[in-house]
Formats: sequence, structure tokens, C-alpha cells
Amino acid sequence: MTLYGAYGSNLDPDQMRLRAPHSPHRGHGWLRGWRITFGGFEIGWEGSVATIVEDPTSDVFVAIYDLTREDESDLDQWEGAELGLYSKVKLRVETLSGSELCWFYVLNSYEGGFPSYRYLRIMADSAEIAGAPTEYVDQLRARPTLDEE
Repeated sequence: MTLYGAYGSNLDPDQMRLRAPHSPHRGHGWLRGWRITFGGFEIGWEGSVATIVEDPTSDVFVAIYDLTREDESDLDQWEGAELGLYSKVKLRVETLSGSELCWFYVLNSYEGGFPSYRYLRIMADSAEIAGAPTEYVDQLRARPTLDEE
């Protein structure tokens, strides 16, 4: 098993059950010194897509999963890792019981651009469903989008 750290829309446990059905949820934590940002442009999402970048003044709320090899392969395809859209990096996540090393997908594109309203809403809703603090969810919802509603 591999530990996987989910952020963005993958915080939604129902979505992860569809994408990685054999991989149990292990808990939540914080990726210290990183922040959510957006980059590239994805036609299916009508805007830039989520990624994480180093930022000593920020933290990212994450869900941790025990990823099976089969689910890891499927998730690599889903995230576009095999196409070079995302790379996997191993980062330390702080949890209530200590720290864990987890794999994360990081976009292989420029930072910049705006997500669609729909995509950002899915991300914020996913964070809320996963139990992220209200302030964190509110900060996500307040981000600018390409098509403000």
C-alpha cells in the first residue's frame, strides 16, 4: 500500500470511492508550507486546474488514503500522470497522531490562470464534506474564477 494525500475535488470521499474503490480512507491532515493554486488549462473543466506549490505561509487541508497498487494505477490515469500532466511527489503531512509521508499529484504546467466557477465550487464543496475548517472552505469559495456567478 502507498499513502496518498488528496486535495481539491479528491477530498470528496464519494469521489475517491469511485476513483479508488479498494483504498480505505485513513484520516486527515495538513500539508504545511504548501498552498493550493491553479495552472494550465483543462477544456473539460473550462479553466485552470488545481495543484499545490510550496509557500511557507500557507497550509493545505488533505485526506489520506491507503492506496492499493491497482487503485494507484487507475488514479495515475485519471490524473493524467501517465500523460505527463501531473507528477507525483512525496511530502510530509501533519496529522493529530504525528506525520506521514504521502504521495501527491503536482501539475507539470505554469502556475497562473483561474478555475471555472463550477470547478472551484466542486473543490470547496469537497473540502466542506471532508470536514475542512470553515475558514479554509470560505477562502476557497472566495477565490476568483473565470466565470463569476
